[in-house]
Amino acid sequence: MSEPARRKLPRLAALLGAAGLVPFLVCAIAAARIDPAAGSNPWLAALVAYAAAVLSFLGAIHWGLALAEADAAVGQRARLLLGVLPALIAWAALVTDRLLATELALALLIGGFIAVVVVEEQGHRRGLIPGGYMGLRWALSVVVVALLTTVLVLRLIGARIIF
Repeated sequence: MSEPARRKLPRLAALLGAAGLVPFLVCAIAAARIDPAAGSNPWLAALVAYAAAVLSFLGAIHWGLALAEADAAVGQRARLLLGVLPALIAWAALVTDRLLATELALALLIGGFIAVVVVEEQGHRRGLIPGGYMGLRWALSVVVVALLTTVLVLRLIGARIIF
């Protein structure tokens, strides 16, 4: 296994990653409490915007990994490509939210988060991505996808959380 695959994740990275879930949780709960039939839902807009920002950030991680390599090592091109695709998906979700439907934007974001973690897992198996990072990524991705999916389903069935 290569050096990147063996590296441990700093504890601060795990703490900050977990803290990054707070806006997802707050926005998802607040968005799910507003009647889907209401004309405007600022919490839903905030959720879509934050999810798009985080998805873009996930791509930036791979640019950093690629640029840290001095030579054109195996996986560098794939890392650069993976660095761009999440930002493009995030941008498409933001445009979709404004021009088409928020539900479609949420579906794009859900698909983007799933796709990135699955591709990262493949990179990890090839020794290109640190194991500690993958453990954190899976945990965070499961929570994010669950929250986004819950909000999407509630909107599709016309329900809201009441408490």
